Amino acid sequence: MNVTLINAGAMRLAAVLLLAAAVLTPLRAVAGEVTVFAAASMKNAMDEIAQKYEAATGNHLVVSFAGSSALARQIEQGAPADIFISANAKWMDTLEGEGLVDPATRFDLLGNRLVLVAHGKDAAPVEIARGMDFAGLLGEGRLAMALVDAVPAGIYGKSALSNLGLWEQVEPKVAQSDNVRFALALVSAGEVPYGIVYATDAVSDDNVSVAGTFPEDSHDPIVYPAAKVSESENPLTGELLDYLRGDDAKQAFEKQGFTVLAVRPAG
Repeated sequence: MNVTLINAGAMRLAAVLLLAAAVLTPLRAVAGEVTVFAAASMKNAMDEIAQKYEAATGNHLVVSFAGSSALARQIEQGAPADIFISANAKWMDTLEGEGLVDPATRFDLLGNRLVLVAHGKDAAPVEIARGMDFAGLLGEGRLAMALVDAVPAGIYGKSALSNLGLWEQVEPKVAQSDNVRFALALVSAGEVPYGIVYATDAVSDDNVSVAGTFPEDSHDPIVYPAAKVSESENPLTGELLDYLRGDDAKQAFEKQGFTVLAVRPAG
């Protein structure tokens, strides 16, 4: 009788331990993974940072890339992101106004420049200035841009062209893409002769060359803010935001041509 009771108790204990293991195992996996929604123009840098972060911490970094507008809308719809990095302040402001990102964690991470890229490695230089014959430069070709009313690279590009008095002559020739990397791909493949992208995009593709750089005063400063998504309860968000301001991330960002605006807080 005593033996039967002991065996039954042992079996119950074993069952409890097995159940606990089944519950705790996925929790450990989730705790070791952090998800970032990042602007498409950050892909090369973030791919390198993901490798460095995982090697340094043992945690897995998942990065979803798209236009900032598309990512913001996904967060609005409840997509499970931990951190959002936008290519402009507007979309971060929108989410902050809706209570979807934590303003206490927000900071400006990066800066960038806007350039005109041409197909091929040895494109002739173009002086981008008011009064230039941009339509004549394009000829029968088209100008690749990200969505000019939604995606930051397109918004910056339209603003620059408008401020230089060039938008009206160029607008009929614009081929819009869902994000800046698609616009770059059109130029890289030779589907269009020119495109407006970030300087960091031009660095990432050997099939294009920078024909000209837009004057900085022709558009708002290109700033990439980062922040924690409010709904995220992932304990790794603070660690990763801190890592993005550290030396390893700084090297990866600068290699791709970004200007690093944020540094790790002292202490």
